Amino acid sequence: MLELRNVSKTYRSIPAVEDVSFLLKEGEVLGYLGPNGSGKSTTVKMVIGMIRPTKGEVLFDGREIHHDLAQYRSQLGYVPEEAQVYTHLSGLEYLQLIGRLRGMREGPLEDKARTLLQLLSLEAAQYSPMSGYSKGMKQRVLIAAALLHDPRLLVFDEPLSGLDAVTSRLFKDLLVVLAEEGKAILYISHVMEVVERVCDRVIVLAKGKVVADAAPRELTQLMELPTLESVFAQLVKQTDTMTVARDVVDTMKVLHD
Repeated sequence: MLELRNVSKTYRSIPAVEDVSFLLKEGEVLGYLGPNGSGKSTTVKMVIGMIRPTKGEVLFDGREIHHDLAQYRSQLGYVPEEAQVYTHLSGLEYLQLIGRLRGMREGPLEDKARTLLQLLSLEAAQYSPMSGYSKGMKQRVLIAAALLHDPRLLVFDEPLSGLDAVTSRLFKDLLVVLAEEGKAILYISHVMEVVERVCDRVIVLAKGKVVADAAPRELTQLMELPTLESVFAQLVKQTDTMTVARDVVDTMKVLHD
C-alpha cells in the first residue's frame, strides 16, 4: 500500500533522511522510532505530501503520491504531534469543517461526527469552543477527524500525547481493531511499551538512516536484550541516562560561596 523507495531529504546539503525504504501493507501497524533529530518528522512530512523528497519516491498503491496529491490525501488520515486546531470552533464544528473539506455529505457527516465525539467522551463538550479544551480533549478531536472519512492509511505521530489512562487504553485497542479492518498504520512514538504491544514491525532510525527493521520480538531475541527499549537504546547509541542523572544530582549538591 504505502512504499518508500530510497527516499532522502537534504536541507542546504545537510541530510535529514538518507536512503529510507520500507513497505507498509494493509492490516499492518508499523512503528517508526528514533531519537529527536533522527529524521522521523521529516519522513512524516514526506509521507503526508507536505514536502517532496530530494531523491527517491513515496508511492501509494504503486503510484507516486504527488501525481495526484488530492486523491492520495482522500485516503489518508493524519494525527499530528502537536494538537493544532481552530480554537474558536467547537469540537463538532471542527469535525463538520473537516468533513466538508473532504466532500462528505451533510447528513452522514453530522451523524458520524456526533457519534465519534460521543464514543471519545466529548459529547458534553461538543458545542463548546476548543479554546477551553485540554490538550487531551483536542487530541481526541484530532483522532476523530483522522477517522471521519474512513481512510485506508493512517499516520499517527505521538498520538497518546495528553491522553488520560482510559483514553490511552482505548486508543491502543483501536489500533488493533483498525488493523483487523485492513487499515495500514504508521505509528510514530517514544512510548516503547506501547510500540512493543501494538506494532507488528518496527523501524528504528538513527541520524537519518534505518538501523533496524523487524518485528519487536525478533529484535529483542536477535540482540539478546529483554525489552524493545533496551534494543532501541543500543541501536541509536543512546546516552547512558543513569550516569547523566547521577551527574545532574552531583551538580545540584555543589555548594555556592
